[in-house]
Amino acid sequence: MHLAQLNIGKVRFNLESPEMADFVNNLDPINAIAEQSPGFIWRLKDESGDATNIEVENNPDIIVNVSVWESVESLKNFMFKTHHVDFLKRKKEWFLPLSEASYVLWWIPKGHIPTLQEAITKLDHLRENGESQDAFSFKSSYPKPELENH
Repeated sequence: MHLAQLNIGKVRFNLESPEMADFVNNLDPINAIAEQSPGFIWRLKDESGDATNIEVENNPDIIVNVSVWESVESLKNFMFKTHHVDFLKRKKEWFLPLSEASYVLWWIPKGHIPTLQEAITKLDHLRENGESQDAFSFKSSYPKPELENH
């Protein structure tokens, strides 16, 4: 099994605005760090190489990140032990606080690539039902389920 994650954010400013320049100008370097990180499998991106133009819920102010990792530990290492953490610390400069969960983790079979709709469904499940094996956060970090032999 691999770990899938969805993270959404509602931007404070238009992505072309000067206030968003540090965020936008560092998308490529941070994405490159992710792709070179141990345990990285896949990330959602469009032809431009990132996902900022992929519209979510018909709201251009929401940007999304979906990725697949070998484990919770590999995702945490990228998030908190690389240059990515410097931008995580600045998220309030660029993103509005959300009243509901802004990210979700879930286990997927190796080789499966989650769709954006699947990821949104997992986030909705977490928001509506709380943490479970099907949709969780770093607080719970459910272990990889054992595959049943059929």
